[in-house]
Amino acid sequence: MIREIGPTELTGMLNSSPEPVLLDVREPWELSLASLPGVLNIPMAQIPDRLDELCRDQDVVVICHHGSRSLQVAAFLKQNGFDCVINLAGGIDAWSREVDPAVPIY
Repeated sequence: MIREIGPTELTGMLNSSPEPVLLDVREPWELSLASLPGVLNIPMAQIPDRLDELCRDQDVVVICHHGSRSLQVAAFLKQNGFDCVINLAGGIDAWSREVDPAVPIY
């Protein structure tokens, strides 16, 4: 089972040490519309070929637009030996609505 958190809980994680890796699996054009600072962008289709860019010993919070693609990627990461994988439920859309209205909704 994949752990899911909401935007408010992510805010707390971002203020802790060490901060998690924020893995945004959306396409670059989506990031240009709305994103969080400091994300690592690896589009969903590229994840299998770019696993070596992720640390297996660090918390990874997976982000997409609404939380569906990120949940699929989180499950894939779990199956490939990543223990600390978390899905951002509601994605960047929920972040915009609940935490930071300055991040555009698209």
